[in-house]
Amino acid sequence: MKTIINTNNAPAPIGPYNQAVATGNLIFVSGQIPMDAATGEIISSDVKAETKKVMENIGAILTEAGSDFDQIIKTSIFLTDMQSFAQVNEVYGSYFTANFPARETVQVSALPKGVNVEISVIALKS
Repeated sequence: MKTIINTNNAPAPIGPYNQAVATGNLIFVSGQIPMDAATGEIISSDVKAETKKVMENIGAILTEAGSDFDQIIKTSIFLTDMQSFAQVNEVYGSYFTANFPARETVQVSALPKGVNVEISVIALKS
């Protein structure tokens, strides 16, 4: 059985998907981009600001699902330029204190809405 997770505190999906789906004790959060949920505007001042907004969106979805960053077991990071890896990693890392999740980071040719970073996660229910 699956449970659909959606919150007004993160951007609405821009396609045929949900913000997250929970099944059993797992939560699968769809890739989040740096979109402001209230305005629909893309945060694009720099890759650090983009990453911060992405992580805030993930946090809002996890909260709605009854979880948090400590429960993330896997992340996937997509970048349009691997040269921004260190900056993204700095912001991303500030959301974790210990027992970091498994992860991959890959460079892609383009992301939705022309953003530079997208992150998806798999987490446990708290």
